[in-house]
Amino acid sequence: MRQALREAERAYAAGEIPIGAVVAFTATGQIIGRGHNQTEQLRDVTAHAEMLALTAAANFVGNKYLHDCTLYVTVEPCVMCAGAAAWAQVPRVVYGTPEPKVGYSRHGQLLHPRCQVVQGVLAAECAALMQRFFAERRK
Repeated sequence: MRQALREAERAYAAGEIPIGAVVAFTATGQIIGRGHNQTEQLRDVTAHAEMLALTAAANFVGNKYLHDCTLYVTVEPCVMCAGAAAWAQVPRVVYGTPEPKVGYSRHGQLLHPRCQVVQGVLAAECAALMQRFFAERRK
């Protein structure tokens, strides 16, 4: 999760909503995909941290399925990103802080039923970065 937070800091520095994600092999922890929000930079509404990390991981393993991986993300994934994780058959998703407005959990079960979800990892740090970003934007 610390690596996902580093990615979120990169997004923050670029003026993007500060969300970061990494995909790692579950058994070894080796990071095989990284991403941070780049929707403004790329002018692409799908350029979410999770989408970029999942794509990088799939390219690394040479397969669209990420059966032996964990997705770490600083903020609860949205519907699109949860759907992508489900289609990639990611068996484990770990996120920091909930997203009460657009988080996937508001919309029912979108991840694979066997997917293990761990919430609240470094939640205070993840939430603080989001709060700082939006407080500065509202000034």
